[in-house]
Order: sequence, then structure tokens, then C-alpha cells
Amino acid sequence: MPTTSEYLLLFRGTQWYKGLSPAEIQKVMSRWRAWYSALQTQGKMKGGLPLLSEGKVISGARGRFVTDGPFSESKEAIGGYFLIGVDSLEEAIDIARQCPGLEHGAVVEIRPVAQECAASEFARQNEGRYANA
Repeated sequence: MPTTSEYLLLFRGTQWYKGLSPAEIQKVMSRWRAWYSALQTQGKMKGGLPLLSEGKVISGARGRFVTDGPFSESKEAIGGYFLIGVDSLEEAIDIARQCPGLEHGAVVEIRPVAQECAASEFARQNEGRYANA
């Protein structure tokens, strides 16, 4: 029985629809909804939502810097995501290639979902080793 892995599909490029007519945008959005529904029907969709173009970026020690962002006009801005459960990275790639926004300049980044972050894994594997450091 194959194991299922989770992958996050990040949709980059929030301005892909600029330059399309309202009818063309409607057609592409219908394809997006059909794609999402098909993945749900197949049991591969675990969730997904668009992201608003507003937000804040927190950085620095104890989060002392709070700046506006992300900036939706950036080609790298993330406009939304799908969380999928599939059998392999190759299957995730095949699904990402079906993204209706690709032909209009959108980019899909595929990221495997880890069960624990790298720092947590390192700490667990080295528990007690650096206790007196």
C-alpha cells in the first residue's frame, strides 16, 4: 500500500490576470474551481485558500521589526496555496502542471510538508549532548 505524502503548492504571482478581459478571467477562474473540485473528488485535496495581498512581516530579535508586506505587485508574492496528499513528488508535479494560471505567468512552487522542523529534529537527535555547553 503506497504511503501518502503532503505537499504544499504555493501560487506565486498575484498579477497574472492583468491584461486579460473579464471574460478571459472568468474562464480561467472556472478552470481553477474545476481543478480544485477534481482534486477534492479524488481525495487529494486537503485544503487551499487564496491569500489577501495585505499583511505584515515580523523580523529581528523578539520580533522588534514589523513592516508592511507582502507586496502584491511583486512577481514573487504568494497569492494562495493548496495542501495536497499524494503518493510522490512526481504526482505533485503532475498536479502543479495543471494549474490554470501557468499559461498567464503564475508560478507554482512545490514544497514537501515535514512532520517536524529541522531545528526540532536536530534538538531531538542531540538531546543531552550539549546540556553543559
